[in-house]
Amino acid sequence: IRKVKNMEKNRKQIQMNYNKQITVKEAFELFIRKCKVKNLTDSSIESYQRKNHEFIEYVGENTLIKEIYKDIVDNFIIYKMDKGNINSITMNSYLRSIRAFLYYAMECRYMESFKISLIKAEKKIKETYTNEELMRLLRMPDLSHCTFSEFKIWAFENYLLATGNRISTALNLKIEDINFEDNIIIIRKTKNRKQQILPLSKSLAEVLRQYLEVRGGNSEEYLFCNNYGEKGDKRTYQQQVQNYNVKRKVNKTSCHLFRHTFAKQWILAGGDIFRLQKILGHSDLTVTKEYVAMFGQDLQLDFEKYNPLDNINPNKAVIKMK
Repeated sequence: IRKVKNMEKNRKQIQMNYNKQITVKEAFELFIRKCKVKNLTDSSIESYQRKNHEFIEYVGENTLIKEIYKDIVDNFIIYKMDKGNINSITMNSYLRSIRAFLYYAMECRYMESFKISLIKAEKKIKETYTNEELMRLLRMPDLSHCTFSEFKIWAFENYLLATGNRISTALNLKIEDINFEDNIIIIRKTKNRKQQILPLSKSLAEVLRQYLEVRGGNSEEYLFCNNYGEKGDKRTYQQQVQNYNVKRKVNKTSCHLFRHTFAKQWILAGGDIFRLQKILGHSDLTVTKEYVAMFGQDLQLDFEKYNPLDNINPNKAVIKMK
């Protein structure tokens, strides 16, 4: 009996801790602490902070977290959408971060539990670089006249197209991660912290050999550096890619478009979606499948060649009704 009473006492104490009265600001600080304990990347934590900032400002940082209900989240969605400076896809990006924070608070029983659903979003067909644009961008610059920055961005864009890597992944590469003997690239730092080994194609190997002859450096230095040989800055590279592309009369200037282009070309060439998932570093097929859906009519190329109805009717005779 005494043991049962002690268990009930402990259960009540735990319940009291769950119902602790804390503010939205305090709850968010605990959430960020939990993210750090889970060893999330700095970019993931920064994203949570940035995307939750406006929500916390909207509800009031000194508001008790237990006073946050579904209607308040819904009203925030309406507030953001009515401002007119955000589309449905971006809104869902905000909601994912807000949901992660609030679900944490619900698990800790700082607030009532409720479901936070993403809004219905129209997924537009994303742009990719055309073959003509790629020919302009990947044409090797004249080494007798170009600057190191121009030559570096030429090699960088070749790398992005050949691997489908994110810009942050590429900038974390070191010279020693390029294994010319075994024709592999060792990806040590990724968004999901899972190391990868990618094949090193002959074309990319030749580009990187030429680049390293000019770049120099020891094996422990970063492959894509700044002008002083140090690790390249993400925003600086984005700006340099923009300048490089415009100079070559290509108005598209996004580094991420090379990732989309890689996925598109892979699919159109008949590459399987499972290998694409591994190469792009997606944890499951959900995101990878979105690449299949985003290319619209481009996937209709050679449709009749692979369509089973056309294949079993090679003469394509017209069937007339009597």
